[in-house]
Amino acid sequence: MHEIEFLPFDKALLRAQTVVSKCLHAMIPDTPDTKLLAAMRYAVVGGKALRAFLVLESARLHGNQIGPASMAALSIECLHAYSLIHDDLPCMDDDDLRRGQPTVHKKWDEATAVLAGDALQTLAFELLSHTDIGPADASRRLVYGLATAAGRKGMVGGQMLDIEAESKTRGHTLTEIEAVQNGKTGALIRWSAMAGAELAGDDTRALLTYGDALGLAFQIADDVLDVEGDAAAVGKAVGKDADAGKATFVSLLGLDGAKRRADSLIQEACDALDIYGDAAATLKDAARFVVNRTH
Repeated sequence: MHEIEFLPFDKALLRAQTVVSKCLHAMIPDTPDTKLLAAMRYAVVGGKALRAFLVLESARLHGNQIGPASMAALSIECLHAYSLIHDDLPCMDDDDLRRGQPTVHKKWDEATAVLAGDALQTLAFELLSHTDIGPADASRRLVYGLATAAGRKGMVGGQMLDIEAESKTRGHTLTEIEAVQNGKTGALIRWSAMAGAELAGDDTRALLTYGDALGLAFQIADDVLDVEGDAAAVGKAVGKDADAGKATFVSLLGLDGAKRRADSLIQEACDALDIYGDAAATLKDAARFVVNRTH
């Protein structure tokens, strides 16, 4: 086992991508190959791996070893990839592109996409239940936390609220939009940020505050990109929210107001990490990256 080395943000993000790719291919080898396994690998590899990065960085802050942290990092990327596969389906957002490539149901078919998503969701919990994660208490905390973040109280519940909100005729309040996005987008980011402390059995409060603020800022940045972003850079269609008349942070606060709210949240996230001193510099840089990204 090896400790996780401190790296600047760009290199730490690249490390997370490498860890996810290597760990994924160990769990899902290229041979013998099937359409299902190919679709699963396709959906996971190629993203920013921001959530895996958060797992590894929070693990570093709490003295965890790279082995268990890598399993948790791959777990969240599998769970996230499943959510994207299903989100892109015709019955949901009906998107043709993801990360600049055809979505899974476009590259293969809808049945393969559904099953690949299902398989990635269950793989996420298989990874967290693995003996390499460490003591049973650590595994239990991570499994319970991710199940809660992913299900009706988190991502899935937030997605349902988002769908229901599209059919409402009255205006939406900022509180309502925040409630939707705290589940739909924020829950998995919050789990990722807290995973290292949970793995070590340490206090999660500082990372919880960081994750809450970061998750909301991430969604605001997505809303801004839907207005200002270039489809080629973003890797998916833009302008869909306005075309659908969807309530977003931009539609409620205006473009400048949404950007100011995101900047305020990033400051809140960074302030929460002060208890870690200079060791949290990479996580603070990640927060700034979230609101300044172009994809």
